This record gives sequence, C-alpha cells and structure tokens, in this order.
Amino acid sequence: MALPEQTPLYHSILEARYSRQELIRAIEAKTKNTLLVYFANIFQAGSEINPSDIGAFGDLLDKVSQTPVDLFIHSPGGDIDVAEKIILMCRRKATRFRIIVPNLAKSAATLIALGTDEIVMGYTSELGPIDPQIRHTLSDGSTQVYPAQSFLDGLEDIKAKVKNEGGLSPAYFPLLNNLDPALLDFCHKAIERSKEFAKKWLKQGMLKLNPTKAEQIAEKLCEKKLYLSHGMVIDVKEAKNLGLNVHELQPEDELWKLYWLLYIRYDVACRRDKRSKIFESTQVSISL
Repeated sequence: MALPEQTPLYHSILEARYSRQELIRAIEAKTKNTLLVYFANIFQAGSEINPSDIGAFGDLLDKVSQTPVDLFIHSPGGDIDVAEKIILMCRRKATRFRIIVPNLAKSAATLIALGTDEIVMGYTSELGPIDPQIRHTLSDGSTQVYPAQSFLDGLEDIKAKVKNEGGLSPAYFPLLNNLDPALLDFCHKAIERSKEFAKKWLKQGMLKLNPTKAEQIAEKLCEKKLYLSHGMVIDVKEAKNLGLNVHELQPEDELWKLYWLLYIRYDVACRRDKRSKIFESTQVSISL
C-alpha cells in the first residue's frame, strides 16, 4: 500500500476528499478522459448555477489543455447565462466534451447537457424541460416562481373570456395587475432566449450534422403543453427518443457503478457537511 503524499493527520482529516479523487483517477483510467465534477446539494441554499461558479470552473480547467473532457454534474439548474459561459469555457479547453448525469441535470443544467457532444446516462439519470422560470413579486411582497409561459397563457385566457363574455369582469382586475407590459415582454424574451440557446449549441455540438433535428428538440423542450411541470423527468429513454446523442450505461456496467459510487460519496459529503457545492478533479477540490 502506497503511503499518502500528505502528512498523516492532514490526510486523515480530509480522507473523504482523497478517496473521491482516487475514484476520479480510477474512472479516468477507464475512459481516458479528464473528469471534472460539479456537484450541487439541492437541499441547501445556493445550490443553483450562478456567477460564483465561474471562478471554480476556472480552477477546474486550469491544467486542462486540448484533451477529451467529461463533466460529471448534479444540478437543479439556475442562471442560463452562466450555463452558457460554462459551456464556452469547457469547449475552449476540450477536444471532445461529454456530460455525465448520475441523477439530476435539470433546467439550465439540461442546457449545459445540450452544449456537449454526448450525454452519458443510466437508469437513475434525468434531464428536464428548459422552459424559463420567472421569480415574480406578488402584491403582498412575497415572491413566487412561475413558468414564463404561464404569464402569457394567463393573458390569452383573459382575452378569450373577454371576447366570449363581451366585456371585462372585475374578477380579472387583480390578475391584470400582475401582468404589466414589461413582465410580459421579459417572458417572451426569456422563452426565446432558452430556445435559441438550445438550437445554437445543439447545432454546434451533438447535432451539427442535423440542424433541423436540433430546432425540433429545442422547440419540444420548451413546450409547456408537452411538459406540464418544469420538474418533469426526461429519462434516458425519452432523451433518446427526442433525438439527443445519449450513451446509455446499464446498471451492471462497471463504469456506471463507479459513477454511482462517486455520486453517493458527494451526496453524503454535501449533506453531512451542509455544503451547497463541491467542484473537484484529481488536482482541485473546492467546497462552498
């Protein structure tokens, strides 16, 4: 047994980190790709994709240079602009860019997946719809998150009822107070931004030879009538049916077992230490 490079006490205090990094090395030995980890604790505040992630990704990519890169991700989503910057940073350093989804890559994390060359999924993996969500302040000062499309659909419903009923009922006044023109314009632009993001990166990545399919997938993933809930599960089978470039690993596959073990180690560490995120590679370890 090889002795650790670190002093005994230091290594023992951070033993969980070193065991995860040893597992990353074992996975890299099998795939021949550089493995970067972005793990968000969805039960902790601050787990969403946000601008503070960029510095950590800068560290993860610091020693990476023109090599295949696998991004192991667990995330509920977050800022779409930060998601795009993460894609740009990874693609600048990688000759081929894959994403590994052991459990969740939802919303803006799904958008990151669309910006890769291949998505690795298993029986526990899920992507999600990419319809934008809007945080809206209500009249009582509280905030609530709604799908952007819901504001537009609500206005269309009121228009239809006014047309059918021959006038505007006072019952609709409180609803209209929450539908100011600036908000509606923002909703339209947010939906268009999400669609264009998906089209752009699918065309540059996994569907560069099939731009028509890229546009169809982008439209479907934003379709509120197809995905009634933003949290709906797009599993490996549906992701394939959509036309995404998915590499499916079976539960008994040794590589999948290694990915799942790595996922569990991060899940336990984040919950135990109440961490919102861990960014890790064989050389870097950042906990927030």
